[in-house]
Order: sequence, then C-alpha cells, then structure tokens
Amino acid sequence: MWTIISGIFGGLLRLAPEILKFLDAKNDRKHELDMQEAAYKFQALKGDQRMDEIGAENEGKWNAGALDALSEAIKSQAAPSGVLWIDGLSKLIRPLITVQWVILLYPAVLIASFTLAVQGGTSPLVALLQVFGETERSIVMFIIDFWFIGRVLERKR
Repeated sequence: MWTIISGIFGGLLRLAPEILKFLDAKNDRKHELDMQEAAYKFQALKGDQRMDEIGAENEGKWNAGALDALSEAIKSQAAPSGVLWIDGLSKLIRPLITVQWVILLYPAVLIASFTLAVQGGTSPLVALLQVFGETERSIVMFIIDFWFIGRVLERKR
C-alpha cells in the first residue's frame, strides 16, 4: 500500500513543476497581452495627437491664406477705378449700408419688438432682456471693437 501511495505522491511531485510552468506561462501570456494592448492604445493616442497637430497646422495655414486673400480684396477695392462717379459710389456704399442697418432698420426692429412685448403684457425689463439678447450684445461689441480698438491697432501698424 505504501508503494501505491508513494507512487501517486511521486507522480504528483513530478507533475507539480509542469503545473507551475503552465500557470507561469499563462501569467506571462496575460502580461504580454496587456503590454501589447497598452502599446496599441499609446500608438493610437499618438496617432490621434498627430492628426490633431496636422489639422491645427492646416487650419492655421488656411486662416493665413484667407486673411491674405481678404487683405488683397480690400486693397483692390480701395484702388480707384478712374471713373469719378464709380469711385464716389464705391466710397459711399459702406457708410450708406451702415446708416441703413445700424442706425435705422435694426434699431427699428428692436424698438418694435420691445413695444409689442410690452403691449402683450410683458414687463419692460423682461421685454428689454428678451429683445436685447446675445446677438445684439455681439453686434454692439463688434461695433465698439471696430471703431475704438481696431482703429487704434490699425494706426499702430
């Protein structure tokens, strides 16, 4: 009987290193797979970052080109044609459009909207906040920037 027990025990002891090797190899494969996955994620992140850099670079080049084109268009518009009435009309168009929209029509629309809101039962303060929204604030800031900040920067150039 001791022979059978010692044979079984000896067989288990011989099998133990193989089981340990199998478990160790399994852990090594899992570790290797985890490392490959981390390397893949890192490479994907680097690729995305590079694509963002390329996109930003291209956008910067496009913006620079657009500004150059706009500058050339403004210079060509400012060049006189040689025909007096065309040059006079050309110089008059922008101020007329400014007076028409900024001084006459847009304020009239705002006043009409405000009046209708107040007549509809809205309190004047709420009506004013409804009429003078984000768009109107942006327009006012653009006008202030154009007349005060933009002109100062233009003179410094």
